[in-house]
Amino acid sequence: MANLNKVMLIGNLTRDPELRHTPKGTAVAEISLAINRVWNNEQGQKQEDTTFVEVTLWGRQAELAQQYLTKGRPVYIEGRLSLDTWDDKETGKKRSKLKVIGETLQFLSSGQQSGQGGGGNSQGGGGYTQQSSRAPEQRSGPPQGASAAPVDDFQEDDDIPF
Repeated sequence: MANLNKVMLIGNLTRDPELRHTPKGTAVAEISLAINRVWNNEQGQKQEDTTFVEVTLWGRQAELAQQYLTKGRPVYIEGRLSLDTWDDKETGKKRSKLKVIGETLQFLSSGQQSGQGGGGNSQGGGGYTQQSSRAPEQRSGPPQGASAAPVDDFQEDDDIPF
């Protein structure tokens, strides 16, 4: 029987990334996403629900998250589920927490530039896949963090750090 452990999330950071390093020097960043769900109930009233998800990023993508992401920033994460278990020091009981190990990180635009939202082909997106040894494809939009400019005025920069 086949197995699949794949998660795709789009949400907003609830806090700035927390970067630390393992004893061997590997970067590890912890981020938390707020993922909103909006629907209409049976009476046609708008309902909202927010789910909070903890994500761990490793290596270069952890460093990029620390460098470029801040609280409130929208981001796309692709990864896998992981169950952490430990013994509670106060109660002695077994504890567990389901979290996501991020394998792909993509910055999304905040949607404030002339109504454009974030997405795979939206302007302002940039991504990094940990499993890949090559740099991600560059988008045709403005560089990350720049104001929107007409496509005709855009010139690609060669010194983008990712």
